[in-house]
Amino acid sequence: MSFGSRFLQLLPVPILLSSIINLGIPQHTLAQTLKTPEPCSEPLEVELMAPGATLPTQREIITANTIRQTQSQTGIKYPSLWWAQEQFNQFFGGKLINNWIVYPKHKRLDLIVNLQIWVILDYIERYSLVDKFGTIARNYKYNVRVFNQQADILATYTCDYTKDTPVCEFRGCELFGEDSLQLPRR
Repeated sequence: MSFGSRFLQLLPVPILLSSIINLGIPQHTLAQTLKTPEPCSEPLEVELMAPGATLPTQREIITANTIRQTQSQTGIKYPSLWWAQEQFNQFFGGKLINNWIVYPKHKRLDLIVNLQIWVILDYIERYSLVDKFGTIARNYKYNVRVFNQQADILATYTCDYTKDTPVCEFRGCELFGEDSLQLPRR
């Protein structure tokens, strides 16, 4: 028995098959991944979400506090945001989502969550929250960022809307971990 045939007998079948299959495929094709844009690096404008805050008239901004006062033609359905907020808040005594702010011109939704509740959520619960708001926002080509009350970014849901089917990415950030996203503060 030749060395080559004995060598082939010793190779596990999956490795042998993948080696044969990979011979005809260019390497750059095997490792292709879809890219999403980086999350917006603009800091959260906490002052705009204070009850009774005056919103700048030169910019269209809508918050959960001011939606009743604002007649908007931005396209995103704010009742959808309220509905999603209510769905999550019902499990946490109405205290998980403190507020949200929509920047129609920049196609961005920023959520502010209660950090005391956020830290007791597991990864799946955090993902569910961001994914629910991300799905609503994606329907209107918006991106989502999640912050705590101190304007520390906790998670993002960012999509590349230049494709026929948007490519979206969830990034969960550990507040004190190495993988936290760093944004400048105002």
